[in-house]
Amino acid sequence: MNRIIGITGWKNSGKTTLTERLVAELARRGYKVATVKHAHHGFDIDRQGTDSWRHRQAGAREVAIVSSNRWALMHELQDEPEPTLAAVLGRLSPCDIVVVEGYKREDHPKIEARRSAATDTSPMTGRFANIVAIAADHSVSDESLPVFDLDDIAAIADFVVAWAWPGGPPGSS
Repeated sequence: MNRIIGITGWKNSGKTTLTERLVAELARRGYKVATVKHAHHGFDIDRQGTDSWRHRQAGAREVAIVSSNRWALMHELQDEPEPTLAAVLGRLSPCDIVVVEGYKREDHPKIEARRSAATDTSPMTGRFANIVAIAADHSVSDESLPVFDLDDIAAIADFVVAWAWPGGPPGSS
């Protein structure tokens, strides 16, 4: 089973930047990292006029795009409900750790990103399950969880590795 750590926070709290920097640090350390990003709005990874876009417009329920460098599979939900996080995780290839951005209402362990300039600055701790740490660009008091500077990616990565592998990562002994 993949180890999963989430990054959650209100709009403009720094979730994407924290996710990007954490993934880069974990990958630099040699871990195989996958990510899942939850979008709260319609999105498209395809451009109008491309062959794959034309396939979808013609009614294809799934379109795979494959090259020697990468591949992608697009699935049109049509009348299906949005898949659960568990269903999405089940489709990922094996890796060392999955970093999930968003999905604040899901039950996986999460680091809460907090920025003074966020749309909402109220704490998520106590409102959402399994927040295990906080990364903030300002002083945080009255919290029993570990608190990290939002820019201290090395310390956050150290925390994630220690959390994911309590006995030490594979090959560390």
